[in-house]
Amino acid sequence: MAAKPPRMLPEAWHPLLARPPLAGLLGQPLVDRALSEMHRLLPPRVALHSLRTFLLADAHARVRGLDCDRAGLLAAAAFHDTGLTAHAPRVPGGFPCRSAALLDRFLAAEQVDRDRRDALTRAVREHLRPLPSRTAGAEARLLHFGAWLDVTGRGARHVPGERRQLSDLAPTPWFAVTFSARVAVCGLRRALPYPSGPAR
Repeated sequence: MAAKPPRMLPEAWHPLLARPPLAGLLGQPLVDRALSEMHRLLPPRVALHSLRTFLLADAHARVRGLDCDRAGLLAAAAFHDTGLTAHAPRVPGGFPCRSAALLDRFLAAEQVDRDRRDALTRAVREHLRPLPSRTAGAEARLLHFGAWLDVTGRGARHVPGERRQLSDLAPTPWFAVTFSARVAVCGLRRALPYPSGPAR
């Protein structure tokens, strides 16, 4: 699938895409195609959560001075909730494993090497754990941090003000409550109980 130019992505994304950590990645083929796939696969509010997840994870990396695969982390953030949609393959292990399978398929099509694919799919597969594994790599720890901070507020003290600022730029009121409820429903129905078409 051809990548969409950033200007053709949903208007609601633009304030987040303009943030320097994201803006600096635009133009890289892996990043542009991951964003295009996220637009195709995810409902609008979940897509905004995914962008905020990356920006919070990146902020944490910068505060802690962590090196990571930033383009890969963006791809992992873009795909980490795609297992909640009807596009996800049927694999055991719940929606994070379905998300990881979709990410692995995407990365393979992008000719990403096996070691990099393994690190990024592990990050997605384990992002719902209460705490990261002790053996988790930087991308897994950062994705976990960003996803949990955006939904629950946990870890906000490590990046003061970031969550509020990103929520003001791309608000999704009551997202934590509605998303948690939909994840619970997904446990029974496999896919999010609303259309999974692209964000507008």
